[in-house]
Parts: sequence; structure tokens; C-alpha cells
Amino acid sequence: MKSGVHVKMELSDGDEVEVAYHSSRLTSVVWNDFDRVKKGEVLVAICKHCKKRMSGSGTSGTSHLRNHLMRCQRRGNHDVGQLVSRGKKRGRPPSFGSTSFGQDEIKDEALSLAIVKADESLEEDAMVTAINSNIDWRRSQFDLARMIILHGYPLNIVEHIGFKRFVKNVQPLFDLRTPNKVEDDCLEIYEKEKQKVFEMLDKLPGKISLSVDVCTCFDSSLYFSLCSCFINDSWQLRKKILSFLKVDSSHTEDMQADSIMGCLMGWDIDRKLFSMTSDHSSTNTVVSKIKDRLIQNSFLFGKGQLFDVQCVANVLNRMAEHAIESLHEVIPKVRESIRYVKSSKLMLEKFKKMSQKDNVEGPKCLSLDNRLRWDSTCRMLEAALVYKGAFSLLRENDLKFTSWPSDTEWEKVGSVTGFLNVFLDILNDISRSKCPTANIYFPLICDVHLKLISWCESSDEFISSLARKMRIKFDDYWENCSLSLAIAVFLDPRFKMKLVEYYFPQVYGSSSQERINDVSCHIKALYDELSIGPPLAAVDDGPAWQIGESSCDISGSSRNNRLMGFEKFLNETSQSDGVKTDLDKYMEEPLFPRHVDFNVLNWWKVHTPRYPILSMMARNVLGIPMSIVSTGTSFGMLGKALDHNRSSLSATTLQALICSQDWIENELES
Repeated sequence: MKSGVHVKMELSDGDEVEVAYHSSRLTSVVWNDFDRVKKGEVLVAICKHCKKRMSGSGTSGTSHLRNHLMRCQRRGNHDVGQLVSRGKKRGRPPSFGSTSFGQDEIKDEALSLAIVKADESLEEDAMVTAINSNIDWRRSQFDLARMIILHGYPLNIVEHIGFKRFVKNVQPLFDLRTPNKVEDDCLEIYEKEKQKVFEMLDKLPGKISLSVDVCTCFDSSLYFSLCSCFINDSWQLRKKILSFLKVDSSHTEDMQADSIMGCLMGWDIDRKLFSMTSDHSSTNTVVSKIKDRLIQNSFLFGKGQLFDVQCVANVLNRMAEHAIESLHEVIPKVRESIRYVKSSKLMLEKFKKMSQKDNVEGPKCLSLDNRLRWDSTCRMLEAALVYKGAFSLLRENDLKFTSWPSDTEWEKVGSVTGFLNVFLDILNDISRSKCPTANIYFPLICDVHLKLISWCESSDEFISSLARKMRIKFDDYWENCSLSLAIAVFLDPRFKMKLVEYYFPQVYGSSSQERINDVSCHIKALYDELSIGPPLAAVDDGPAWQIGESSCDISGSSRNNRLMGFEKFLNETSQSDGVKTDLDKYMEEPLFPRHVDFNVLNWWKVHTPRYPILSMMARNVLGIPMSIVSTGTSFGMLGKALDHNRSSLSATTLQALICSQDWIENELES
């Protein structure tokens, strides 16, 4: 067909157009993939592959047609660059179909390709500009910092090759921060999250209890982890780490107490404290000094009798360690016996046959223990005890087997595992509790107390001697915390005073009534103190250092102090007139039925209107953290330790990371 010939054709939409074939002006290679048609007075280029219509005017050029071919999904995998490369081999001019071009045409094509690349570059620049305008890069950098905080990643993860490659492939335009810049971002997040926690604590309706835990670093330096525990306005038990203080080994206990007091004043909660829980080993004296200062400032209810609380998990762990130590000569023999049996498949098969002869029932797995976890040692001893007869048969038939416990030593193993299982069951109950309010501990600890009494009276000298050693540690705990435990269980409507009246006669014998009356008196005194008004701590007259700055503050504070005496008089005269108090109503009503799904905080949330004053006591007492050991470390024989990565950080950065991690995790859980 001759150049410039026009043929009429009908499109799919019914329009009739003229198609121009091999026009002398259509020299670009793109026309191999387009039909140039004339619709009325307008020239249109129609893609032969997807039938898309585009401008075919000579003034429009062909760049837009080339760009379309590169994106056309129906065209296949052949791009314009590949088409141009055909014919360049061996110095020949490129050939398109049956049409050959001279040097002028090649120059035109080269110029056209250059224009296409320029257009593509402009499109890429436009895309980059659009991405930059739509993405908040600063927010992405903070997201990276929050990820590092939340998951405990090292700050220098941004320098790891794998992480760099991942980020580059996901978004090559993202500017990775240096570790120092990431550290700055983490500190900025810490300050913002800290302000949110500060405002939340300021609005709490009740008191705050504090726990103090000790962490060690690889360089033997110590840190105090201060964690607040409280029941919020929705009657939910919540915990938040407030500070992670480095302890200078050269500091005296007074100086350590000063550091903690400074932290409390910084959070403005020194006047809001109700109790303080510690492991009572390294922080015993420090907590006592803080208690004395708060009492001196009249900041504590009940003259601080409920303030000093020991961690029950730590007490049970110490008692378990005593039990393990009593077998210091036997446990190595048990370990060596297990190693010998598992030294080869042949030996294991031989031992299995001896177990069958001894009629061992139940699939107990023999395995070595983790020496840092006493529960693991307990499981090892229990399993070995099952195979005691098989070990004896092995000794008779194998002269090489020499490391095995005697019958007396096996009896000691049985006694100790009996002790350990009691502690194990209690710690598992505590760990499984979704809401470990203070009321759940009283019956658990009373059961331990009764077990110790029984063990101390045993005719077996080994058992009684070991029980007496453990009881020294327990009695110290009981003397210090029994009142808190009893008041907490009193505030459980399923038990009230009945559980105290059940356990105390078994614990104290003939002097039990005196102890029961003592608990009742403390409950009444705490209730009266709440009904009269909170201690000086809760008077909203500003921090102590601001008092005296204005006459209004002075007069307001003095008036409140004077009226506290009137409130006491009003409370006493009302009771003498026979008016029933919250406490009277609560005591007179029958016990709430016990069932599995009972939630003591939900009960008080519902009954707050009926018991407005007693509910304040419940909010404060039930929020006491009786245990500060996490689930993963409940059975540890060593304290908490920081890994090398975190130990190498500055004290300021370490505190920011640990506190922020706790706050962000709490926020996600909420």
C-alpha cells in the first residue's frame, strides 16, 4: 500500500474513521504498535494491544506513546529499548519490521529515546516529590525509635547490614538515623510519655503503692526499679514503672533513701503513697528510712502500719533455697546418676529394662536441671525419685555405676520435694492470677504457715531442723505483713472476717481471739481515718515548698486542719446516735457467694455508691503489690540482671528505655 493512503475502518464503538498507513511523516518506531486514525478533524493514536486512544497529532510528539508502551500490560515484555537494540549488532542500522532507516532516522530515534528518558526522569522526580509530600519522615523516625524501645532492640540496630538492606528495599528514600540520633529520639519519646503518666497519676482517685526491686549489671553495679501500683477510676489494677535509679555503691542507706525520695517528689506522689513493697534483703533499711520521713510529715494512713510490705515470692524463694541447700551433698549424686544413664543409647535401654523390672509406673522423664531455677531442680529430683529402685538394680548389675544416693539420702530427697511442691503450688497460683489483688494472698500464706508448724513438730530430725530454719525467714515476713494480708481479705465480700476467724485459731491457738480483735481494731481505725478525712498529704494546698507563698494557701490549709477535729467529733457523735456506717452495713450483710469468675474490683465498682468510704479503703488496700516478682523469674535463685547491651548504656538512657518500654506496653494492652 502506498505512503499516505487513507483507508476507512469502523471502531468497536461504531465510529467510522480513516487509518493512515506508512505516512512519510510517521517515522518513529512507536507507530509499529499504534494505528493513527483520523476522527473528524482530530488525529488519534490507538494502541494495537489494549486499544487505548491517545493524541496522534504531529504537535503532540511520541513521548507519551512510548511511555504508554512501557506500561501497557497487554503488549508483553518487549520494551522500546529492546526494539531499538535490534539491528545495532554488527554495525547495522536498526530495522523495524520491513522498514529500514538511514543515519538520519537513527539520529531521530536516538533523540526520541533521549526525550523518553528525560520524560521518565521527570516522572520519577515528580513521584519522589509526591512521596516526600505524602510521607511524614519524622514520624517514621519516631516509629523506628518506638520499635527499638518496645522490643528492647539495641540502638545500633540501624547500623546492622541486614536492617539497612531491609529498609533500603522497602523505602530507599528513608534516611536512617545514626545510633546517637536514635538515642535522642528515644529520650524525646520518654519525655512525652512521662508527661502523660504524670498527668494520669495526678488524677488518680486513690492512693499509690510502690514496689522497689533491685537489678544488677555485668559490672556489679546496682539499680533500683521503682514501680507504682494503683487502682484507677475504672477499678482496674494497673502498674507503671516510674524510675530506674542507679545506686552508687559508696552511698549510704540514707543517701539511697534520699534518691528515692527525690524521685517521689519529682513525680509529686510522696504525699500519695500508701505502701512500699521490697524484697526485704538489700532494701530493708532504705524502706524503713523512707517510712520514717513520710510519717514525720503526716503523709501516711494508720501511722504507716501497712506501709512496709515484703515480697511474698521472694520469701518463698528464700525458703526453697534453704531446702535445696539441705541436699547439697545429695543433688550432685542425682545429677551424676542421670548423666551415667543417659551416656549412651545402650545404657538407656539397659536402664529402661531395669525400670520395667521395678514396675515403675508413669512416664517420668529423666533430665538434668537448670541450676538457676529451683523448680527445675525439684522436677529433676521428683523424676529421679520415681526411678529409685531402677537405680538400685543398676548398681547391683553395673560395677562402674558408683555415684548413686543411699536409701537415707533418697528419703531426704522425698522430704525436700514435699516442701518444694508446697511453695511451687502457691507461686503457680500467684503467677496464674490475671488480677493479683492483695486479697488472694491471705489463704495461701496461711496454708504455708500451717505446713511449717506441722513440719517443725515432725519426729524426723531432718524435717524438723529444716522447717525451723525456714520458719525464721517466714516468721519475719508474717510479723510484718499479716495485718495487711488480713485487712485485704476482709475487703473480699466472699470472706470478710470469717477467713481470719478460721485460720487464726489454727495459727495462734489460745491467743487467737486477741489477734482477731487486733485486726478488727485496725480496720475500724483505718475506716475512721478515712471517714474523717485524708492525712495532710491529700489536702490540695500545693507542694510543701509552696506553702506560705500566699495568704489564701495558709488560711485554707489551717482551716482544713482545724475542721479535721470537727469531722472526728461529727463521726463519733453520729456513731453514738446509732447511725449505721458503711462498715456496719458491710459487716451485717451475708457473704457474697463464691464462684470461679468472681472479680473483687468489679464488685467494689458496683457497690461504691452503697459503701462510699469503705470503697476508698478497698481501693487503697487491694492495690498493695504483695508480690513484685514477674512470672518468668518466680523460681529464680539469682536476682534480676541486665544484659550486656543495656548495661553499657548511660544511666539516663537506660532509665528512658526501660520506663518507656513499660509505658508503651501498657498503652498497647489498654
